[in-house]
Amino acid sequence: MEDYYMVKSVDRALQLIHLVSQNKEGRGVTELATHLDLNKSSIFKLLSTLVSHGYIEQDPNTKKYRLGYKYLELSSILLESIDLRTEAKPFLEELESLTNEVIHLVVYDQGEVIYIEKLEGSETLRTHSKVGRRAPMHCTSVGKVILAHLPEHEVSAIIDKYGLPRHTEKTITDRDQFLLELQKIKRKGFGVEVEENEAGISCMATPIFDNRGKIVAAVSISGPSTRLTKERIERLSSILIEVGSKISRRLGFY
Repeated sequence: MEDYYMVKSVDRALQLIHLVSQNKEGRGVTELATHLDLNKSSIFKLLSTLVSHGYIEQDPNTKKYRLGYKYLELSSILLESIDLRTEAKPFLEELESLTNEVIHLVVYDQGEVIYIEKLEGSETLRTHSKVGRRAPMHCTSVGKVILAHLPEHEVSAIIDKYGLPRHTEKTITDRDQFLLELQKIKRKGFGVEVEENEAGISCMATPIFDNRGKIVAAVSISGPSTRLTKERIERLSSILIEVGSKISRRLGFY
């Protein structure tokens, strides 16, 4: 990345974190200032900001700075995602073999969904989805399923921030209609989008819950609308819901 796009204060903070992480005993302000060629006042301001967010902590005895426990929290979140993929994989493969369609596993992050697993199926299908790619929530079946199980205030905040932009002529862009759609999804146990995100592509999804009963992910079946017809969606719905339930049980949800 070119320097033009870099935020200097963020870059310095990240360098500071890297330096602190290299010494388990911690580092002092003077040492850090020397390494980064900054004055002590600037270093102290950066450290104070990082301390306030839990990324850095100060040893009360030595007064040196070391990594904070925030990293354990973040790493546990990442590990949960990795475990989710591991636990879900056999059931995703089962769903793939039963449907021969593209299977997705997604998680929710900051108002969007992220694809963390994709099985291609045996049928040809070109989609925008890719592991690691983000997608909007309002026009994807996985996104709508997750939204249907989030607290109302969180759903409102997401809609306020991202809106309901039109991706195709079939995207639901009316707020009241969209909220009714979420209620319907929650009642039925699965959600559907027919060409709301990509022309010619239909998807159906069901939620995955953790041991606390919290929505953590969604699993979906995607295919061309010519194959994933209304009748076939109804036939596959019970299979999809059962796979979602199996994965949820593996995560401790009963």
